[in-house]
Amino acid sequence: MSTTPITPDQAVVAFRGASKHYGTGSGTVRALDGIDIDIRQGEFTAIMGPSGSGKSTFMNVAAGLDDITEGGVFLAGQPLHTMDDTARTMLRRGRVGFVFQSFNLVPTLTVAENIVLPFQLAGHRVTRDEQQWIDHLVQVLGLTERVAHKPAELSGGQQQRVAIARALAARPAIVFADEPTGNLDTRTSTEVLRLMRSAATEYGQTIAMVSHDPIAASYADRVLVLADGRIVADHGRLSPQQISHLLLTAEGVPA
Repeated sequence: MSTTPITPDQAVVAFRGASKHYGTGSGTVRALDGIDIDIRQGEFTAIMGPSGSGKSTFMNVAAGLDDITEGGVFLAGQPLHTMDDTARTMLRRGRVGFVFQSFNLVPTLTVAENIVLPFQLAGHRVTRDEQQWIDHLVQVLGLTERVAHKPAELSGGQQQRVAIARALAARPAIVFADEPTGNLDTRTSTEVLRLMRSAATEYGQTIAMVSHDPIAASYADRVLVLADGRIVADHGRLSPQQISHLLLTAEGVPA
């Protein structure tokens, strides 16, 4: 486990004794069990673990999509555990970006329209500065010639790039990526992971990626492994081979 001290201003997401339970009595399932962890500013974190380990619950709780049973969870300094659904929704709209395995693009909208959709849903008119940033993202992601196309006219990799542009467009405090390369071939997966790596390195974007793939996780600055609702390993950047070993042992290897 990492013992590096973390100051509050570095934490984009902070778990403090956070637990999530389902059911009651002997049938209680502890999806999260007393988690204490910070996701730091500008860091690309991979969240891993076997099926049922709690990694999806971890992401849902961190993003304010689900409530915890005990403890506290803070997003961009705001206490998610004391907010109602409306307040959490407003916080997500302004501070969180999402990238999903299935892309989740609106099929009737063009690339340009999909990218600015979060602004429209928030009732926010895109400013000149924001449009310049969006134009930059479109260029960097190789979408300049595709802005008038609809998702059905794009390859899987192009659709995922649109999803990444949409997630980064509002300069969120954090981007949550849920198996973002799950539906992509090896070459396209590599391109997408390099883009996410660049977003963290070049733009200081905080990214938390749920993945089962050691190769995908090797692009991250930090690898967290969950088992039975607890964090059982916390390491810096590792090779795919080290990550595979980490998942097999669930006890950790030297970072």
